[in-house]
Amino acid sequence: MPVKRLRETEQGDSPVGRSGFIADRWKVTLAALGINLLLGMLYSWSLIQRALVSDLGWTNTGASLPYIICIAVFSLVMIIAGKAQDIYGPRPVSLFGGILLGIGLIASSAARNPAMMMVTFGVIGGAGIGFGFAAGTPCAMKWFGPERKGIIAGVVVSGVGLSPVFIAPLTAALLNAYGIQNTFLYLGLLALSGIVLLSLVLRNPPDHHSSASRETLPGSAITDYTWREMTRSGTFFLLWTSFLLSASAGLMLIGHLASIAAIQANWQAGFILVVTLSMFNAVGRIAGGYLSDLLGRTNALFIVFIIQAVNMFMFVWYQGIPSLMAGSALAGLAYGAIFALFPAATADYFGLRNLGVNYGIVFTGFGVAGIAGPLIGGLVVDFTGSYTISYIISSVMLIAAAILARIIHMRSHTRPPQHSRRPPFGIL
Repeated sequence: MPVKRLRETEQGDSPVGRSGFIADRWKVTLAALGINLLLGMLYSWSLIQRALVSDLGWTNTGASLPYIICIAVFSLVMIIAGKAQDIYGPRPVSLFGGILLGIGLIASSAARNPAMMMVTFGVIGGAGIGFGFAAGTPCAMKWFGPERKGIIAGVVVSGVGLSPVFIAPLTAALLNAYGIQNTFLYLGLLALSGIVLLSLVLRNPPDHHSSASRETLPGSAITDYTWREMTRSGTFFLLWTSFLLSASAGLMLIGHLASIAAIQANWQAGFILVVTLSMFNAVGRIAGGYLSDLLGRTNALFIVFIIQAVNMFMFVWYQGIPSLMAGSALAGLAYGAIFALFPAATADYFGLRNLGVNYGIVFTGFGVAGIAGPLIGGLVVDFTGSYTISYIISSVMLIAAAILARIIHMRSHTRPPQHSRRPPFGIL
């Protein structure tokens, strides 16, 4: 072994080196969490959509289009961004994403019709979110062992869920004080500066630590699949389809929550529902990751899908503020959980080495859901004046996703690793 490499290894195994490694991995994890916190401003779109309808006279469907395009582009770019992250590392990928998102939001301040905003917010902003999101989660997961993949994925992606807790009130205040155009401008400046600074902290672990993070637990065997090998497997198709079906319901709700409050409860403070859903969304991402480390990914997915299916069906009867608050909280828990479960499941079934591009491909299911969910909600309310049919469709889709989760569980030739039962925050 070369002398330099020997010294690196000895330092990494010493108490000082070990403590430095622990500090570094938590810095990276918190930076990834912060980046996702800023990327999550996408989920305050229902407030912007309502302003586009009331202030600029757009239809609900027209005001949904930039959001739909953003999610579609975001998910498609995840493939390219994930591959770039695997090759070049997370820092340049995240920096590029922050710059793109900032430019897209700032340019949206000059957009005057849906077509222009589909380009500025949808294409440019969506690409920025894709590059930013692809960098953080795989990077943080590589710093930790296999028994912690669920909880670490949950911690990092909880930033997206928690984002509207401060972004929604901020957006509402900016809309009231400065109007829709300046709101885009200020949000763009915030995204640009914040993501660029946090991206400077991101990096992959040293080789002698990252190799340990890829080790499997006794009795488990995880092969590192290439994206071509993964896409030829039946498990990939089932996982992708269940992501599409389950995400559609949550995206329909998030994209129309302010309008749902106005229609079903005659409540004009719909941003409070957005904040409620977002808070529980963040909790759901951490809880879902921990639950999956205890019960296994597919068991956790099945439980989450069934809970959300019942809740979406009950939205037909949520006609008052208390019931809408409770329904939004439960929807946030279930919706948030899937964003910890799917990256961890992808790593379990297809390995960590190519997780960036592999999860990027799985994530395209979310992109299709970004078109289907909000579009279903917009078309249904434009034609019927209510969201009842949307709720029923969403519930059926979630039941189908639960069935697919059971099929994945039954047909797996290699059982995902059975992780040690650790307390949720005993993860140093």
